[in-house]
Amino acid sequence: MTTVITEFFNPLAAISGGQATTDRIRHVKLSTLTLPLPNPISDAKVLTGRQKPMTEIVFLFAEVKTENGHSGIGFSYSKRAGGLAQYAHAREIADNLLGEDPSDIGRVYSKLLWAGASVGRSGVAVQAIAAFDIALYDLKAKRADLPLAKLLGAYRDSVRTYNTSGGFLHAPLEEIKERASESLAAGIGGIKIKVGQPDTKVDLARVRAVREHLGDDVPLMVDANQQWDRPTAMRVGRALEELDLVWIEEPLDAYDAEGHAQLANALDTSIATGEMLSSVAEHIALIENRSVDILQPDAPRIGGITPFLRLAALADQAGLQLAPHFAMEIHLHLAAAFPREPWVEHFEWLNPLFNERLETSGGRMLVPNRPGIGITLSDQARAWTTDTVEFGHP
Repeated sequence: MTTVITEFFNPLAAISGGQATTDRIRHVKLSTLTLPLPNPISDAKVLTGRQKPMTEIVFLFAEVKTENGHSGIGFSYSKRAGGLAQYAHAREIADNLLGEDPSDIGRVYSKLLWAGASVGRSGVAVQAIAAFDIALYDLKAKRADLPLAKLLGAYRDSVRTYNTSGGFLHAPLEEIKERASESLAAGIGGIKIKVGQPDTKVDLARVRAVREHLGDDVPLMVDANQQWDRPTAMRVGRALEELDLVWIEEPLDAYDAEGHAQLANALDTSIATGEMLSSVAEHIALIENRSVDILQPDAPRIGGITPFLRLAALADQAGLQLAPHFAMEIHLHLAAAFPREPWVEHFEWLNPLFNERLETSGGRMLVPNRPGIGITLSDQARAWTTDTVEFGHP
């Protein structure tokens, strides 16, 4: 279903432009689509009964065009629930972009926040804005004929990468080891597996078996998906010390800054978290409490690239490492522009949505030389689209 809305197009409604304003947004297209996963996915939240296995991901795409013929694409997403809410909120505020200078990303971001101020500045409200914000950065980089990382100011042309998709709890141990070997052979540098079994002895046995399979030199991480309490996290964390992990991820509830700080202070293994937080303000609590060694923000979840860059500056100032969550198509560029050597998470789940592929070699993900983020929607993505709405004039 496609809806076209043209009556909102009024450039005079935007701020009056001076000589520096050379272009205007004339068209915005929103789409929602559902990506089916090949197999149901289970982590510790499923084993504890708090969630059902994940079978699909719902995406919000924003495509922006200007009077001078420039375009950009951005996306946000939701797992299990919230995708339709993102799409609904984006529809309500999208007309605020029409007539704006696409270069004024910070000002446009503020305008969109105020347009939806009654629903706050986190969660669905900013996740809807994220798709617009990312599209504007994509547009700006394309107009400059630069990869987004280069537009932002890259520190490197490749980023350390690790694979998660082969290490979920629904997979038997032999499959996890086989997938890990395949990832390493494909040029991916590290392996992350899920933990959080009701019996922690099972977790420890699986991690030890994977460490033995990989050898001592391969970076290995674990992720408990917030399912341990403080005593369990401390006990298991101490037992894992001998396995030389890169980090223990989300050992506690995402909002337990004090508990994470206790772990970070007590354990030699780095503590990582942040992926489930949906604002910069929520991450600041982790930074101020020294709760983490490695911050894991998700640009679509915290509202886009504009807030991500603010958070990255705070993380660097605090001496923290960075390992953005999911959405490698976006986060590769942001990680490449972070001063300290970061990690980026390799997930092949989104491959069917795009015509392009990211390359890995020597344990690193390579920044593509394509302008912008470097993605275009595939025919399959268009086929999975369930609804679209357009504002302005194509």
